[in-house]
Amino acid sequence: MSRERSALTSSMEDYLEAIYALQRKHEAARVKDIARALGVKMPSVTGALKLLKAKQLVEHERYGRVRLTSRGLAAARQVDRRHRALVEFLTAILKVPPQRAEEEACRLEHAISSETLRRLSCLVNFLRDCPRTGGDWLARLSERLEASRCSASCEQCIEQIALP
Repeated sequence: MSRERSALTSSMEDYLEAIYALQRKHEAARVKDIARALGVKMPSVTGALKLLKAKQLVEHERYGRVRLTSRGLAAARQVDRRHRALVEFLTAILKVPPQRAEEEACRLEHAISSETLRRLSCLVNFLRDCPRTGGDWLARLSERLEASRCSASCEQCIEQIALP
């Protein structure tokens, strides 16, 4: 799949993600629905669908509905997982407002590697679940993020870190 991903542009990934969301909701997508979801004109969607069809990622007949192939579904799910993981990190850990997190995740999801995403997800889970970090740690981080700058110097914070 990594070779497949490298062959896809950010725009193609956006189309796959939009088709995936529409297909989950309506079983198939229509060109006008894809255009509306992405804020583009219908001829742009038609052009993108030709490219995606040539890559065997979608099935589409002229004036017909659009469906992801099994390869397209796998690629779309991967984009969706990257997107959701980034939104979770941005909102739950960095406390970015949800709308902004969605917008920024849309840009970041195309650039992050699978390995970095795996590590980011591990970090989120660790910060949420580890009894030595958990809620108190997240609450303190949230306070720091909301403050214009830290009240203590980095040296003071480092001195307070207790090693296991």
